[in-house]
Amino acid sequence: MDKLLYIAMSGAKQNMQALSVNANNLANAKTTGFKADLAQARSMQAFGEGQPSRVFSMTERASQNFDSGSILHTGRSLDMAIEGEGFFAVQAEDGQEAYTRGGHFRLTETGALETNDGELVIGENGPITLPLPVNNIQISRDGTIMVQPEGAPSSVQEEVGRIKLVNPDTRLIDKGNDGLFRAKNGGQLFADVNVNVLGGALESSNVNPINEMTDMIALQRQFEMQLKMMKTAEEIDSSASSLLRAF
Repeated sequence: MDKLLYIAMSGAKQNMQALSVNANNLANAKTTGFKADLAQARSMQAFGEGQPSRVFSMTERASQNFDSGSILHTGRSLDMAIEGEGFFAVQAEDGQEAYTRGGHFRLTETGALETNDGELVIGENGPITLPLPVNNIQISRDGTIMVQPEGAPSSVQEEVGRIKLVNPDTRLIDKGNDGLFRAKNGGQLFADVNVNVLGGALESSNVNPINEMTDMIALQRQFEMQLKMMKTAEEIDSSASSLLRAF
């Protein structure tokens, strides 16, 4: 009897955790460059006193859906989208190098190029800083940033940096709680010259709201089933106790 109750209890708990992954995907359906998290459940053996005869379910965030989102053309000079595979290199809050698909960039008061969340964009020689004031910012397909210095004629373009673009094996990177990707070995990735960017555009989230809503309904139904199993276990236990008292 305790086996049935234990499995149902752990199943209900893991359904709630899967719902949190699902809800996070829905919350980021409009987040630029967001990659949907994938959740999977598997059985785990419970070890303790006695024989390991019990199992419990465990839901884990297995990976992410790395399919590209749709390209939205904005016409803004500091908006960038990666064409195909690859990531922008940024400096995370902890100072370590991390990677993102979100290309909605902006300039700080000091001319530093940063993401919409405040992470500094990394170039070939560290964080990229533009000389202020500047006009006519242009970004080439390889990530090179060209600007027109203040007071210079429109024909004069000066290179101020090149965004570091990487294209790692997605099995070798892991997503952190801040939404940024990092190398699993804790190191830095090498730049890949084959990664191209599209200026004046953004990559939308690859979350499919319809699929996420359908999965949410299915998870809620599973949760209700687990509760019914726990109720059934209680009823069977009560019946067994009544039968013993009869003797």
